[in-house]
Amino acid sequence: MTRTGRPIALFLMLSSLHWLDSAASSDEVPAVNSRGAPKRPVLQPKETAPPQVTYTLKNLKGQVCVRASLGAQYVVRENKKKYYFNLNPGSTQASGYCSDKKTLLSLDFAGGNLQFIFIKEGAVSYVKTIKGLLMPTPPCKDCQNKTYIGLVDHEKLFSAKTGLSFQCKSETIEKLSSTLTLKLVPLQIQAFDLASGVFGKEVECSADYNKRMIPIILGAVAAAICLIAILTYVLVRERRGRGYEQI
Repeated sequence: MTRTGRPIALFLMLSSLHWLDSAASSDEVPAVNSRGAPKRPVLQPKETAPPQVTYTLKNLKGQVCVRASLGAQYVVRENKKKYYFNLNPGSTQASGYCSDKKTLLSLDFAGGNLQFIFIKEGAVSYVKTIKGLLMPTPPCKDCQNKTYIGLVDHEKLFSAKTGLSFQCKSETIEKLSSTLTLKLVPLQIQAFDLASGVFGKEVECSADYNKRMIPIILGAVAAAICLIAILTYVLVRERRGRGYEQI
């Protein structure tokens, strides 16, 4: 290669390297931008059943101290309309802490959380506080960015004796604020004294008890009415028969 040809070849080589470097940079930019900010909850105009999932929390000894199996749904009231958000098991993680008398279970997801505070008093445990936080994208064009916060405090919810779990297959509704409501369906929950980390014997909620007992009571009443009707018919027939014999 001549001396005059060397600078030209060097120039072409550097140009090729610069083009390759530019192409690599352009490929990398979308990957960086695609990360962006964490996704915020998206409210839905129609209600769907929330998926049921089991969450557990362990103490420092590695023992399960809280176990909750539930489907959770937030109901937001905005501009006289209702919007819905179901907790997604794939993007929700359990956190919190455990102690002998007080336990916190927090279900955390991007843009909000759901917290339960358990208290143990003697041989009974219950949920004292439920806190809700939701920071969704605006549900409509005219809606503003809002953070919905609410809580139910100083209550004795989901009460059960030590070693037992509270269960409710019926819908459980807790109004956390004027604009935020929590629906739990189904629900089985227990803190403190979980043998082998599994639920203890179930304590049935009043709604499930009523659903189970009302058909039995109605059936018993219907059977009693039929029995009274049959006995009345038999007695009337016997009296008429005696009247004919006297004549």
